[in-house]
Amino acid sequence: MGANRCAACTGIIATSFYPFVMSTPIESLHALRQALANLRSNAITDRAFVQTAREQTQLFAALPPKFETVWLNLVDRLESSALFTEESCSFSQTDLLDSLAMVLDKAKAQLDTPT
Repeated sequence: MGANRCAACTGIIATSFYPFVMSTPIESLHALRQALANLRSNAITDRAFVQTAREQTQLFAALPPKFETVWLNLVDRLESSALFTEESCSFSQTDLLDSLAMVLDKAKAQLDTPT
């Protein structure tokens, strides 16, 4: 509380160091879609995307466990692919990013389905 008071006195806006803790599943989904778009446009690095991808725990807590399993497998592959600098016959970052987008599409559909 003291830090927030101090921040208010100096005019600095205090932000949470763990924004994913307070986010809803839909906010997490939006954050992942934005991070994926930023990665595709080279606005962020693979490392930054992987960090964001692993932080969105609220989203996967709201979905069946298979979503998190598939998501983390794809994120692990992306992280491992950092050694590749271009497309190759055995690896396609574009295909991997397309697969991540597909998981997000399916997650959105699952969240939109009434229980």
